[in-house]
Amino acid sequence: MKLKGKSIIVTGGSRGIGAAIAKRLAEDGARIALTYTSKPEAAEEVRKSLPGEGHLALQINIANEDSVEAGLKVVLEQFDKIDGLVNNAGITKDQLLLRMKAEDFDQVIQTNLRGTYLCTRAVSKVMLKARQGSIVNITSVIGHSGNPGQANYAASKGGITAFSKSIAQEIGSRNIRINCVAPGFIVTEMTDVLPETQKNAILAKIPLQKFGNTEDIAAAVSFLLSDDAVYITGQTLHVNGGMSMY
Repeated sequence: MKLKGKSIIVTGGSRGIGAAIAKRLAEDGARIALTYTSKPEAAEEVRKSLPGEGHLALQINIANEDSVEAGLKVVLEQFDKIDGLVNNAGITKDQLLLRMKAEDFDQVIQTNLRGTYLCTRAVSKVMLKARQGSIVNITSVIGHSGNPGQANYAASKGGITAFSKSIAQEIGSRNIRINCVAPGFIVTEMTDVLPETQKNAILAKIPLQKFGNTEDIAAAVSFLLSDDAVYITGQTLHVNGGMSMY
């Protein structure tokens, strides 16, 4: 129960990695506000499954400033405080550069990078007044290595890494930490659709010779949000079985 008494927002918490993070943080004692863009039934199902009481599920468009501010107001009315934020929500619109539509590039940047900026800015205002807090941004091995067909996604995740380092220097003096967790190949609905040939090619690049699961990411996030990581900020924790060594 290393997060007992803490109130934490998890964006994109209705499925996949976000749902696993919400579950792990709740198991560790935190009260969770999970956000979703669509599919309220899925979000409500996750909320009901969380151990503990007082959890919230609310619809927020993280790329829209008014939506983020309105959502934060609801959370503060229910929780009175915010101890942690996990910027997990994100999308992909994969395509080779010459075939990539400008709107697909813009949408990925708007959701992944702008959304992280808006949520971080909004929550930081609360944390600065409290003079404490911890933020974890979910990036990706792709943001460090790049990947054909994912220039927009790589740019958004690489941007989040640089953004996090900058903000860590701005707010560290107020006892607010900001770090990143960079997943490698994690088994989710998004990766299940890949052909076996592509999965095998990825597996060959992983020294541990296995794919990760959502619980691996959730454990890393819980650590960085906890007081066990009280002297860690501006860092990226790579959870990829050694994949980023290449």
